[in-house]
Amino acid sequence: MTTDWQSDLRRRGYRLTPQRQLVLEAVDRLEHATPDDILTEVRKTAGSVNISTVYRTLELLEELGLVSHAHLGHGSPTYHLADRHHHMHLVCRDCTDVIEADLSVAEPFRSLLREQFGFETDMKHFAIFGRCRTCTAKAAPTDS
Repeated sequence: MTTDWQSDLRRRGYRLTPQRQLVLEAVDRLEHATPDDILTEVRKTAGSVNISTVYRTLELLEELGLVSHAHLGHGSPTYHLADRHHHMHLVCRDCTDVIEADLSVAEPFRSLLREQFGFETDMKHFAIFGRCRTCTAKAAPTDS
């Protein structure tokens, strides 16, 4: 999938600076990455970039709707490109894999929250923690 970040930024009155491009490319490559992960990836190309530049860039890119974040556990949020379909995150507590699930899976739950509580959910920042299929199978007692 090719993204024209330069046009997206220009439409919003910003330039695609080298730092912005490097951060966007890192987020694209890593898919779900913390600011530290992004910094490590960016430094492969531009060793002088520091963590505050990454944070400022991520904040701007999120305000502009180019990246989105989710909290997938303790610590820093993880970032991904916002132009990908909105999804919720299923996080395995055992292996830490992250599974992207289409928001339609949660629609009955969203409807219930809306009907019973008048609560509108922001599912793009939603993470559910549990155990993935592989880890569940590994944890299942074996028949002897």
